[in-house]
Amino acid sequence: MKNFRYPAAAIAGAAAVALLAVGCGGGDQEAASADNPVELSVTTFGTFGYDDLYAEYEDANPGIKINPNNIDRGENARTDAFTKLSAGSGLSDVVAIEEGWLGSIMEVSDQFVDLNEYGAEDIKDNWVDWKYNQGTDSDGRVIGYGTDIGPQGLCYNGKLFEAAGLPSDREAVAELFGGKDATWEKYFEVGQQYKDKTGLAWYDQSGFVWNSMVNQMEEGYYTADGELNIEDNAEMKEQFLQLAENTESGLSANEKKWDWGKGKAFTDGSFATFVCPGWMLGTIKTQLESAGAGAEAGWDFADVFPGGASNWGGAFLSVPETSEHKEEAAKLAAWLTAPEQQVKQSAAANNFPSTLEAQEQLAAEAAPNELFNNAPTGAILASRAEGVKAQFKGPEDSIIQDKVFSAALGQLDAGTTDGEASWNEAMKLLNELVVNN
Repeated sequence: MKNFRYPAAAIAGAAAVALLAVGCGGGDQEAASADNPVELSVTTFGTFGYDDLYAEYEDANPGIKINPNNIDRGENARTDAFTKLSAGSGLSDVVAIEEGWLGSIMEVSDQFVDLNEYGAEDIKDNWVDWKYNQGTDSDGRVIGYGTDIGPQGLCYNGKLFEAAGLPSDREAVAELFGGKDATWEKYFEVGQQYKDKTGLAWYDQSGFVWNSMVNQMEEGYYTADGELNIEDNAEMKEQFLQLAENTESGLSANEKKWDWGKGKAFTDGSFATFVCPGWMLGTIKTQLESAGAGAEAGWDFADVFPGGASNWGGAFLSVPETSEHKEEAAKLAAWLTAPEQQVKQSAAANNFPSTLEAQEQLAAEAAPNELFNNAPTGAILASRAEGVKAQFKGPEDSIIQDKVFSAALGQLDAGTTDGEASWNEAMKLLNELVVNN
């Protein structure tokens, strides 16, 4: 299994060669116009909802042509970004960076433009302060404008709940799990009731539940000062074994992560609940569309989450030093992440903004989301964002999540191991891929 971390010195050296090759990045000779056309490449991943925004920007800025590249999911976008950083070339003018691998990017933050040079300080109050701070390196250089954040609510299938004799009304579902005092214990307890009644699984697979649990901790895979925080972490192991016990009892559907049979698992009763950071609503939308389904599938969204406030994911737009059009790229990144555009992005991608004005607008509008039984998803996510605090993400955070724990939990989902053995497998992989690498 490959570890995708690249030494900062190697990346810096390769990038330096690339900078020389393009005359120190080139820079904008003059502003783009109809007489001076400029092409800007943008790389995103997953569901960003930018297609209409690209067209709008081109219409408003004669001479700008946007060439989009969207990678299927964040972990593949990470591989793409670091491969190109190592090579010193190939990165787009604007690159989306996922929160989970922002720590790795910060190790080579000098390979990205300091957006303070293009007015970041003037617009910093647009964002929730912790989001803006996440995109700022230890030298005070702003290397990323925040797009969305990932406050979590609970997606559930109302039809399946009703069939099992559980309440399906959103407020009643929130109370079922404890409301503001919702716990994982209660979530698993209700899940076991559902399993006993129907013989069906409660959640799609263990990995996403585990990510949510870890993101709720004050310190996750790393301490706030950047030290690994796993092997002797009694709280983390206790949470892991709690999840393992319930997975072993049959609450997991053992779905392959990011692959639900072209959406079929969301329509055939394979599982009844799904942990939902805001951006995951867009994932469900895509899956339902792939299965030829819509609101009739029965999915809903409740203002509750086991264990309390939690943030999973969110992204940033950055401009690499290798861009030949830094000024125009920074201008585009600022426009795409402005409050007005974040509201439009939310409508297209079903995610939740990181700018205060956009959050307030979505909360006030409380627009019904037809796909989720007319749930006011924006208002619910605004509620779920209360109390969220940014957790420090270290340089190997995404590797630990995707290559260490997901692999170990996959064995648990498949029923080939137990909780203790799965934890031990995770520690073995941690040492192989991170500690001793």
